[in-house]
Amino acid sequence: MMNNERAKRPTAVSQAYRYLRAFIRWLQDVPPYQGIVPADLYKSRQIRDGLPKAKVKDGDCLERLHLAAWFREVQAISNPIISAYLQGLLLTGARREELAKLEWKDVDLKARRMTLDDKVDKDNGRTIPIPPYLASLFGKLKTQGEAYAQKKERAPSPYVFESKSADRGYIAEPRIAHNQALERAELAHVSLHGLRRSFATLAEESGAASGLIAQIQGHRPSAIAEKHYKRRSQEVLLDWHTKIEAWFLEQARIPFEYTEPVKNYLADLRRTSTNGN
Repeated sequence: MMNNERAKRPTAVSQAYRYLRAFIRWLQDVPPYQGIVPADLYKSRQIRDGLPKAKVKDGDCLERLHLAAWFREVQAISNPIISAYLQGLLLTGARREELAKLEWKDVDLKARRMTLDDKVDKDNGRTIPIPPYLASLFGKLKTQGEAYAQKKERAPSPYVFESKSADRGYIAEPRIAHNQALERAELAHVSLHGLRRSFATLAEESGAASGLIAQIQGHRPSAIAEKHYKRRSQEVLLDWHTKIEAWFLEQARIPFEYTEPVKNYLADLRRTSTNGN
């Protein structure tokens, strides 16, 4: 049946698969329904091989000159949780769901690192840095969440990007606010996955090595050489992730105070760019 529908309506088949996948994931998050459907049912190779091949959307990526307008309108979103979440997607290149369900117990603001669920390393997750500007957003969310919980006389939410309306307790549908921000900024549509693609593309423009970017994003190694490259320490990752973030904010013309080494790095990039032109 799927083969017949795939030939006639490939887009509808892909959409139906995504709905089914989301439904099965939801079942696993609700204790009374856990185990009714095998959690990995939608991962069956027979099913995946029968799906229409996904095509990369043309232009589903922010460009350097888009950053000022994008940040301006995303920062203006009235819900600070959605605003911080969208900025977090762009500044980490994380997958939508792995960042959405991040819990405070997996965040260390002093050490500037967080551990995300990871589709490659499912047992241990992926630990990545929290660069300074993003850490400041997290700090504000934590303070606001604790104040709200105290006002309501309840325990704070375990989730960084909590949702008071979503059954699962964390942010569920940020696309509407993001699409509205894109319209206000007069930018072409960029999906949430496009923000992950944007991080990978623009981080290279900031001078970061592709292997380092891949380690932050949790990309599966795609070549024999990559499988054996030296894993960078959290200290090295934080140093470079801070430079990447600072470059993003500079392009967006957002004032944020960084240390002298980071300022010098940006100055060197500007000089190199000027000389190159």
